[in-house]
Formats: sequence, C-alpha cells, structure tokens
Amino acid sequence: MIPSPASNFLFLVAFLTISGPVIAHGGVVLEDDVCVINIGFLRAHFTLYQPSTHANEEFCESLPTASETLFTLDYLDDYLRRMPLEFRIIRDVKGFGEFTNWQDVSSIPDLDSVTVFHQPAQMAANGSLTLEYHFTEPGPYIGVVTAQHPKQSEPYRAVFFFRVGSDWGYWPLFAVILLGVQLLYWQSNGNLSRWLKALRSAHN
Repeated sequence: MIPSPASNFLFLVAFLTISGPVIAHGGVVLEDDVCVINIGFLRAHFTLYQPSTHANEEFCESLPTASETLFTLDYLDDYLRRMPLEFRIIRDVKGFGEFTNWQDVSSIPDLDSVTVFHQPAQMAANGSLTLEYHFTEPGPYIGVVTAQHPKQSEPYRAVFFFRVGSDWGYWPLFAVILLGVQLLYWQSNGNLSRWLKALRSAHN
C-alpha cells in the first residue's frame, strides 16, 4: 500500500513535534520528560513554576502568563556546587529567537538597558538554586546562566530563548496540521485544482 500525501505529512509533523524540543532550544533541552539546562559541559534540571496562576504545574521554557515565576536549577554535576552562578533575563529586542547564543547577546551594546532581572553570582552548596521574578509584560525573552570556573578565566554559559504569555499552547500547531491535511486531501481528489481555477476565473 502506497502511503498517501496526507499520511506522509502527518508522519513528518509528528516526528518534528516529538524530536523538536530535544534538538532546538539553545541551552535547554527536553530529556525523558525532564528539562535539562546545559551550562557548558555541566548540566542541571531546569524547572519553571508560576504558583499564583498555575499552582504546581511545571514548565520547561515558555510561560503561559506574565506573572510571578520561580526558576529552579537542581545541579546534576556536583562540580557546579563549587562555582558561583549568575542569572540574567533580557528582553529579546533584537528578535534573535530560538537559536540565540552568547555571541548574539554580547553584541547588544548596553546589556543592562534590556535586562529585566539580574541575580549576581552566588554559590549553591546544597546543589539547588531557586530565583523569583514577577513578569509584568508578555513577549520574547532570553535567559543567560553563567557559571564561573574557580581556576579558569572563561566562564561556562547557557543561553536560552523563552516566551512569556503563551496560553495558546499547541493549538496553533494543531490548526496548521489540520489545514495541511485538508489541503492535501483536496489536492488528492482534484478539488483543490478546480477551486483554484474557479478563483482565478472569478478574479479575471
């Protein structure tokens, strides 16, 4: 049985939906349903909470509302306990998006002018660090986690893009999938070509 164009399309969308979070979000990836932040070669569990609006629900990157937010890092590498961590949140005023990196961030002339939250470097000997910030505006943001090596001058960094105010969830993706399947179905039975010809005739 030869796969239909619609089934091929659904398979491709399903593959991208499943594998996308693992390969395409800067310093934060989804591994076994757990968010992991890569700070250089060091790793930590990374969890976001919005207790005033979403109780104990956990988020990985995008946040549904502009509200009180807790950022929690639980170290997976004990070596991080010996390194002070700095945390910064900036507005993505340049539109760097999901694939932003430190070179992009460092190209901003006045980083402090776009910074909405800055936690100076601090130790977390217990292996867990929790920070709190109250977002007042929805929109795209960039997080930067910096770990200073005790002996090396070059720090380790994680840079990740996230969006605040994303209550749409996966509905836009589902809408695109349904539209694509419907268009492929119309194309397979010839209706799409007839309708396009009718539209061009009506326009002329």
